[in-house]
Amino acid sequence: MSDLVTGEAVVLGLRAAKLPSRGLAIALDLTVQIAGLVATTLLLSLILVDLDGAAVAAVTIGLTVFFLVALPVMIETLTRGRSLGKAALGLRVVRSDGGPVRFRHTLVRGLVGFLEIIVLFGVPAVVCSVVSSEGKRLGDVFAGTLVVRERVPGGSGAAIALPPVNPQLLQAIGGELVALDLSAVPEPLWLAVRQFLGRIGELDQTVAHRMSARLADDLVARTGHPVPYGVHPAAYLGAVLTERQRREWSRAQGYAFQQAHQAHQQAHQQAQAQQQAWAPAPPSTPSAPPAPPAAPTPPASGTGFAPPA
Repeated sequence: MSDLVTGEAVVLGLRAAKLPSRGLAIALDLTVQIAGLVATTLLLSLILVDLDGAAVAAVTIGLTVFFLVALPVMIETLTRGRSLGKAALGLRVVRSDGGPVRFRHTLVRGLVGFLEIIVLFGVPAVVCSVVSSEGKRLGDVFAGTLVVRERVPGGSGAAIALPPVNPQLLQAIGGELVALDLSAVPEPLWLAVRQFLGRIGELDQTVAHRMSARLADDLVARTGHPVPYGVHPAAYLGAVLTERQRREWSRAQGYAFQQAHQAHQQAHQQAQAQQQAWAPAPPSTPSAPPAPPAAPTPPASGTGFAPPA
C-alpha cells in the first residue's frame, strides 16, 4: 500500500500498481495499437497504389507516430489516465499528489514511453519499475505521475457505503454543526472530502477508515471542534459537508431574493414614472376679468376747483 499525499496533506491511501499488472496493461494496449496500425497501413496500401517510395515512408511514419504516441496520449487525457489495458485491469494514471493527469503529463509519458518501451524494447521501463518502490517507469518519473490500482483484488474488507448514524446522535450534534466556523477550511480540502465520499463504496474498508480519519483530523484542525464521540469519521465528514452545502444554499437563496426584490422595486418605480408621464394635464381654471377703471374722485367741497369737462 502506498499512501499518496496531496498538497493539503490529505492521504488518499491508493495502492500503487506493480510491474506484472502494468506490464500486462501495456501489452494489451500495444496489441490494440499495433493491430490498428497494421490494418490501416494495409488499407492505405490498397487504396493509394500510385504513391512513390518516399510518400509511402512518410505515410508509414505518420501512422506509426499517431497509433503509438498520439493515440495513447489522447486516450489517457480524455479518460483521465485510463487506457484500454488499464481499464481492463483496474488501473489508472494519476499525478504524484493524487490528482488527475492533464495533457502535459500524458504527453511526457507518451514520448518517453515510446523511447523506453518501443525503441529500447522496454528494458529501461522494467529496470526502473523494479528499482522504484512505487513501480514507476521513466515516463512516470519525468512526468510526475504514478499508476495506481482503482480496484483492490482479494481485499480482506468488503466495499462499504457511508456508515449509518443514530438519528438521536445526529440531532444532538446538529447544534454543533450550525455553530461551526468553516471559513478556515480551504477549498482543496472540501474537494478531497467530496471525492472521498463519492468513492467510499469502491474502497477497501481499512483504506476507507484510514482516509476518513485523516480527512476528519484535517477538518478538525481548521474548525477547532473535535469529532463527537460515537460518530464515524466518514459520517462526520458527510454531516459537515451537508452543513456547508446548506449554508451555501441559504446564501444563494438570500441573494436571489434580494435581487428579485430590487428588480421589483425598479419595475415599480419605472411604472410610476410612466404613469406620471402619460397622465392628462388637469383643466386650467378661467382667470377673473380685469377690474374696470376707477371713477375720478370728486373734489372736496370748498376748494373751488372743478374738473375739466
